Amino acid sequence: MPTINLNADLGESFGAWQMGRDAELLAIIDSANVACGFHAGDPLVMRRTLQLAKAAGVGVGAHVSFPDLQGFGRRAMTIPAPELEAIVLYQLAALDGMAHTEGLTMRHVKPHGALSNMACADAALARTVVAAMKAYDPTLILLAPALSELCKAGYAAGVPVVEEIFADRAYMDDGTLVPRSRPDALIHGADAALAHVCAMLDGQALVSIGGRRLPTAIGSICVHGDGPDAVRTARFLRDELTRRGYRPAPLGMA
Repeated sequence: MPTINLNADLGESFGAWQMGRDAELLAIIDSANVACGFHAGDPLVMRRTLQLAKAAGVGVGAHVSFPDLQGFGRRAMTIPAPELEAIVLYQLAALDGMAHTEGLTMRHVKPHGALSNMACADAALARTVVAAMKAYDPTLILLAPALSELCKAGYAAGVPVVEEIFADRAYMDDGTLVPRSRPDALIHGADAALAHVCAMLDGQALVSIGGRRLPTAIGSICVHGDGPDAVRTARFLRDELTRRGYRPAPLGMA
């Protein structure tokens, strides 16, 4: 029975501001990417998210980003490599320390927003992110978009890599995500998301809006929790993939 992993970005509330439906998603997903306070989250939110993940039996990882709380980590930044490496290390240490107090092991790292988008296209930036991960703990799994420079940097550095696809995002012919500014960027509805995911899993390839198939090893599916239909879509995906013979498992625990 082949394994599959569902991951989601959680812990993105901040103070009195609430985002996402974390408790509901934790009953569905296998791995949680927990915000580390630089694009979202705060110490109390981090700890509560980890406690909820532990209760649900969900694996946890660090969702690291640029220091951009006001822009939710979605604004491009130019930061010298030594400083960026330290920024990533700081976030890893924060979540790992919190996880340790809750009896959890931080298993993976997933860059967020602009940091991810830029590292997926910029090999030098990707190497900086991976260098920070490897310096902190070379056994950490890099969870990164399939066929990206970020994945290539992880493979080159010898760290464990899991390539992910997005259930609700369309792909350009070069394998990058369709920009959110375009009306065709998002896949809407549970049935459409399932068809999108199954086409890629069946072919072990990204399927672009232009019909191109780009072969890749798919190890995880990202589902989002901040849309009106997100939780229902995530649950539908899990149920249907299980029915089709996939066994859900946290990262590093296949």
